[in-house]
Amino acid sequence: MSRSTRDTARQLHSIALGQGGYFTTKQALGAGYGYPHLDYHVSTGTFERVGHGLYRKADITPGEDDDLVRWTLWSRNQKDEPQAVVSHESALVHHGLSELLPDRLHFTVPPKFRKPPPVGCVLHKGTLGPKDAEERAGFRVTTPLRTLLDVAAGGVSREQFGKAAADALARGLVRRTQLDAALKRMPELERLRKVVNERGRSKATA
Repeated sequence: MSRSTRDTARQLHSIALGQGGYFTTKQALGAGYGYPHLDYHVSTGTFERVGHGLYRKADITPGEDDDLVRWTLWSRNQKDEPQAVVSHESALVHHGLSELLPDRLHFTVPPKFRKPPPVGCVLHKGTLGPKDAEERAGFRVTTPLRTLLDVAAGGVSREQFGKAAADALARGLVRRTQLDAALKRMPELERLRKVVNERGRSKATA
């Protein structure tokens, strides 16, 4: 190692803390570890190898978003940049806009993404704009507005969409003018504007 062992360990620990305990080979090399050191720490149980070029520090307790972080890092490109963004039903749950518990994790990836989806994951091909996603610790998630549009386009039931939209509006996560304008731009979702308005009136009189 080109720097002290303590500094190297501290730097990698800091990286892993921000990613739910996970880190990539490239990140470890950047911190000052070499391949033999990685193999050594795996053999002692200090590091866990969880995928190709992906590790986890055993001394960091997994959080509730562990799977979201893991599969986000799995999606990284050759530049070590994660490509997947938590979206659709998974984003709905993350924002607290659904009581349902999807049996699979949903991510949006770029149109040219080529890795096959892991077991238990659904990959939606699509392009996200700069304002379509928010940063979290170790992953990105689509904004409440983009999430509502995604699940609506994906065929979610009128009842589930109406409840999620009403909750988002009531909590100030989405402005009504934003949602109305977005639905107008998507003719196939125009029918859902009535659902939103009905839900909004029922909450106002509740």
